Amino acid sequence: MPLVLTLGLFGLLAGGLTWLGWRLWVRPRAAIERITGADLAAASRPQKHPSLAFRELLSKLGTMLPASPKDVTIMQRLLIRAGYRGPHALRYFYGAKLLLAAALPMLAALIVAGTGAGGGNKLLVVAGAVGIGFLGPNEYVRRAARRRQKQIRRGLPNALDLLVVCVESGLGLDQAIVQTSKELEHAHPEISEEFALVNLELRAGKRRVEALRNLAERTEVEELRKLTAVLIQADRFGTSIAQTLRSHSDYMRAQAQQQAEEKAAKLGVKLVFPIFFCILPSLFVVTVGPILVRVVRELLPIINNM
Repeated sequence: MPLVLTLGLFGLLAGGLTWLGWRLWVRPRAAIERITGADLAAASRPQKHPSLAFRELLSKLGTMLPASPKDVTIMQRLLIRAGYRGPHALRYFYGAKLLLAAALPMLAALIVAGTGAGGGNKLLVVAGAVGIGFLGPNEYVRRAARRRQKQIRRGLPNALDLLVVCVESGLGLDQAIVQTSKELEHAHPEISEEFALVNLELRAGKRRVEALRNLAERTEVEELRKLTAVLIQADRFGTSIAQTLRSHSDYMRAQAQQQAEEKAAKLGVKLVFPIFFCILPSLFVVTVGPILVRVVRELLPIINNM
């Protein structure tokens, strides 16, 4: 059984690599170009970097994986939320899924082929590797999106304070967004990048309301969504932007304090299990251990002699 499985996997791998090589690299006109000398011009071109060749491979593999328009829209939004805004980011993503779904099962099959596990367990491991390879990129992008949202949420209070200072010093809201983006470029690059995109949309001719709504939809951060809603409302009703930003800054400060107090109140409950399973056994060993040793050494012989 292991020999048949190994031969089958070898044939599948050889056939797949041959088909990919013929489909992606071999061209029918290669011989004609070599005879006519057209390949000399191609030979004089600079060589591609290996990373660019790998990206091209992922892009070609991504076009081969069928996907519904609904899934494409959802994944594209998730990639944008994670910070991947390149024109071929979706192709790279689907290409990585296809490549990992083909490579991980082969690696898992080679690993379990030399073990003494049963055929059912080996097939289960290979099937699990297929699932991990196909669904792993989705989980990676989701984690990257959550991590980026956390960084944006962390840098938002500083950005809001800078906006208040810039607006109260006489700058307009658009110029304040640009200045905040420049000042936070190194401290909080995520929110700086988002504000820079807002500036680019404004320079491209979009209305401020639309650019702010796009900011909230791009990031999916609740605090930033509230800030954009407040700015849109202030712009619509003509109220003072500086006073609005300062009031919202005070509100966010109070909200952050309440969240910190809530986490502190939950800390005692969360520490119950670590204390019970990690600290109390050590205390019992230190405090009760010597007494038990004395009981075993002194009292048990006396009880046995009675």
